[in-house]
Amino acid sequence: MSISSPQPALLVLADGTSYKGWSFGAPGTAIGEVVFNTGITGYQEVLTDPSYCGQIVTFTYPELGNTGVNLDDEESNGPQVRGAIARNIASRPSNWRSSQSLPDYLKQHNIPGIYGIDTRALTRKIRSAGAMNGAISTEILDPVELLEKVQEAPSMAGLNLVREVTTAKVYEWSDPTESSWEFSPGIPSESGEPLTVVAIDFGIKRNILRRLASYGCRVVVVPANTPPEEILKHKPDGIFLSNGPGDPAAVTEGIETTRALLESQKPMFGICMGHQILGLSLGADTFKLKFGHRGLNQPAGFEKQRVEITSQNHGFAIDADSLNPEVEITHLNLNDRTVAGLRHKSLPFFSVQYHPEASPGPHDADYLFEQFVEQMRSHKRSA
Repeated sequence: MSISSPQPALLVLADGTSYKGWSFGAPGTAIGEVVFNTGITGYQEVLTDPSYCGQIVTFTYPELGNTGVNLDDEESNGPQVRGAIARNIASRPSNWRSSQSLPDYLKQHNIPGIYGIDTRALTRKIRSAGAMNGAISTEILDPVELLEKVQEAPSMAGLNLVREVTTAKVYEWSDPTESSWEFSPGIPSESGEPLTVVAIDFGIKRNILRRLASYGCRVVVVPANTPPEEILKHKPDGIFLSNGPGDPAAVTEGIETTRALLESQKPMFGICMGHQILGLSLGADTFKLKFGHRGLNQPAGFEKQRVEITSQNHGFAIDADSLNPEVEITHLNLNDRTVAGLRHKSLPFFSVQYHPEASPGPHDADYLFEQFVEQMRSHKRSA
């Protein structure tokens, strides 16, 4: 891609703030909630994470696209963001795995981007005013006219975006890229037969599926609106609640299904939105954070007085004061003391707000997959 004659682009926020820049990716107009991610690596995983559906992501790292893109690092079938914002764009990627430049990749998938703006100023704006809707456009370069489009868009609060990203049909996981992830081989099944996990897909990342499989699990993925009786027909040893986009309280079918599945007392593990869905099904409330947690170095403290450095991506959190006495907090985000993990005191249900599967991010919390497997083994032995 040549950026010698870049096309002008405009970013407008819902409060009327505007930023002039240059287009990369596809031409057109994109509207979504403008958020920021503080990671210095993993832009392709971020762009393809279904949890970012409905959002325009600002990357605080000053240059994007150095390593291009490749099929192995996709967390779904292509980009899920509405748009991307960067300070600088590398037009000539350099990496032995690269198969395409980032601008060409976004253009192929019809995702607009804007670069050449002061992303530090934009991030400070979001931190002070909160995440808000915005628009990127190469078609509408009048800030007043583009603001009108932004003001027509729905707020993220109350928005169910799971319907846009969940699988349309049941499938058994097999890695389409046949990637080898060598940081941990997982643990084999005790009996030689794999444990069956039914993963409810609210917008699941591929590396979650890889990690479950590496720990000896056979993973069956089902749509978010699958009735509980259909889930139980798969005879799961455990149930996994995935990450996903939007307001968790709006995913009423997922909450109702999870509440019904609690009665089976089968081990249950939730990540990110799955954590919120589990909390809601146990009677808790959720609320929208001012600007959310999106990055690779969020500290989470837990019961043994240890700290994990975690990958996080969420704009909502569980209200600690709304938890019933049967549920205890196991982890807190040490930046703002919001709930980062919980478990039922007597039943095998637990969840975390962050991403132990990383991709990108640290591997401090990978032990949680082993914990889930041990719960399934224990439940199976006692059945």
